[in-house]
Amino acid sequence: MLKFLFIVLGTFLLAIGVLGIFIPGLPTTVFLLMTAFLYARSSERLYSKLLSNKYVGPYITHFRKYKGMTFKSKIYSISMMWTMIFLSTYFFIPDKLTSWIVIGLGVVGTVVMGFVLRTVTMDE
Repeated sequence: MLKFLFIVLGTFLLAIGVLGIFIPGLPTTVFLLMTAFLYARSSERLYSKLLSNKYVGPYITHFRKYKGMTFKSKIYSISMMWTMIFLSTYFFIPDKLTSWIVIGLGVVGTVVMGFVLRTVTMDE
């Protein structure tokens, strides 16, 4: 029963992680890492499929290997996040309160990615 629960929860978190690719302020990597954790403990087949996926597999594999992100990856990720936040709040979100919430989440994401997440070099 626990394996089934892990599979369902992992699939749910995977869906949120994929949404995070398109929704600014919603993190992607953390949900993919949680999915990998749950799949590794419940289904070797799903875990292998996740790691071999050409879109999300490299994120998980790299993070597991190096336990962090390179400085270049952090800069790219933060830049993309703020580009999407700007576009969303300026063109698509008419409500000011919602815009400020999205901006606030962007600040939190920037702090976490910039200062909490470990910066690694490729030779570590």
